[in-house]
Amino acid sequence: MHHVQQLINGQFTQSNTDEWIDITDPATQDVIAKVPQTTDSEINEAVATAHTAFQTWRKTPITTRARIFLKYQALIREHMDELAEILTSEQGKTIADARGDVFRGLEVVEHAAGIANLQIGDFVENVASGVDTYSVWQPLGVCAGITPFNFPAMIPLWMFPMAIATGNTFILKPSEQDPMVTMRLVELAIEAGVPEGVLSVVHGGKATVDALCDHPDIKAVSFVGSTKVGQHVYEKASKSGKRAQCMMGAKNHAVILPDANKEQTLNQLAGAAFGAAGQRCMALSVVILVGEAGDWINDIKAKAEGLVVSAGKNDKDLGPLISPQAKARVEHLIGTGVDEGAKLLLDGRGITVKGFEKGNFVGPTIFDNVTTDMQIYQQEIFGPVLCIMRAESLDAAMDIVNGNPNGNGTAIFTQSGAAAHKFQQDIMVGQIGINLPIPVPLPMFSFSGSRASKLGALGPYGKQAVQFYTQTKTVTARWFDDAASQGKVNTTISM
Repeated sequence: MHHVQQLINGQFTQSNTDEWIDITDPATQDVIAKVPQTTDSEINEAVATAHTAFQTWRKTPITTRARIFLKYQALIREHMDELAEILTSEQGKTIADARGDVFRGLEVVEHAAGIANLQIGDFVENVASGVDTYSVWQPLGVCAGITPFNFPAMIPLWMFPMAIATGNTFILKPSEQDPMVTMRLVELAIEAGVPEGVLSVVHGGKATVDALCDHPDIKAVSFVGSTKVGQHVYEKASKSGKRAQCMMGAKNHAVILPDANKEQTLNQLAGAAFGAAGQRCMALSVVILVGEAGDWINDIKAKAEGLVVSAGKNDKDLGPLISPQAKARVEHLIGTGVDEGAKLLLDGRGITVKGFEKGNFVGPTIFDNVTTDMQIYQQEIFGPVLCIMRAESLDAAMDIVNGNPNGNGTAIFTQSGAAAHKFQQDIMVGQIGINLPIPVPLPMFSFSGSRASKLGALGPYGKQAVQFYTQTKTVTARWFDDAASQGKVNTTISM
């Protein structure tokens, strides 16, 4: 049985713990590896070595740091197929989706390779007579990242490349449910030249999370995951004086106007609602059909019925959910939708896949006539479940979106520029798609979820990540020549 290693002080080693967590294939329930609950002493050692490494790494030339990530992105490209296969074996998503998972993280690595252009300060000459003022963006120190199960390649790559490129050292805690692809990415980072102690990896559940949030030598914590855990991380990390950014739950809506391109819209809705088995924080889980678009119900159902559910390695449309517990929760919420009066158009419960009868499969599920007081609307289902609502007008649809506490992403489908402009201006959500269902920005911008979907002012990648992982130091300087040195004592504020 494979035992997942840790990375501490530049060495991949097996933990001394006596507590191991099973990693299972979601399509078969077979245990494929075990991951440790890292001990307190091992966590402390990882932080201590990161703290020591920071003293040197922070002064490493920025071009040297950039070249490491140039090599790293090349290594990721070289090993793309291997990474996707590892990811699918432990997480369950299709091979195509796994490749996309790796690729979207790769884009952040490429962005980190341009750090010399991103970490530039400011300079103003002669702010007063003979006085110059300039600012520099300096690294914080030891930082930590806590990542979720649904994107075990992309989200770690959101975090440690930007943190390390800006001159910090980093402690990564991958999801204990699928850490193996993350560890392979870490091995490639070491191969690319990340020095000893600059990147460390520890494992486990709540005990490890709490240890990272409490440790006095960790200066910042980045988190992506559920709302409940994110609120805990933000409160605990902030209470101990750390910077914290927590990207959390969502309930993303798509507003469909009658003038939208029907076939393109239907295809995008099906992909965004049911892709990755709905296990995306940016999944479109609510569709609001405006006016005559309400007649598209049967077409939406037909698109969903055409999707194929199978083991991820078979590379069909949907793979399994991550665990039996996740499947049970999704099926329970589907049941509440029926009990609370929503119309179940397509039921994905109880399906089996030949050859994978023990898999955590839930098929595409569609509810019509959903209202805002139902549990299937109020909770993030995190499964392939689409809630359909109706609205008489764009304004009424926007009232529904703005009334939801979450603000991760939303989209409008229309051919009207005026309607799209009104939507982007008046909707109170951080990320907006216009005829695009999952509006996650590329790394030259910033992930900008808002409201209950986010705690902390700055996002996890892009321009905001550089700000999150650095502190601004402002210097005001005067160099005296012989004439200036003849001046007298001045006890007033001089303008």
